[in-house]
Amino acid sequence: MTKFDAVVNVLLKPGISDPQGQTIERALPALGYEGVQGVRVGKHIELSVEASSEEEAYARIQEMCERLLANPVIESYEVTVS
Repeated sequence: MTKFDAVVNVLLKPGISDPQGQTIERALPALGYEGVQGVRVGKHIELSVEASSEEEAYARIQEMCERLLANPVIESYEVTVS
């Protein structure tokens, strides 16, 4: 078994309301940051997985995303394994 490091980025799908992103977007001009639009807030998850291959690690992490790390109904995710 080999240890693989992975990063999972989870964001709300387009069209899903993002109250945190909207709050940040409204607050930025008060801090002097004009012209910022489309702020989205998500999750950044780092983990290590033991697997026999990178493909197996990727498949296991995708399963974790579908079952726990993301809500596939309203969120999309991107997995990077190294």
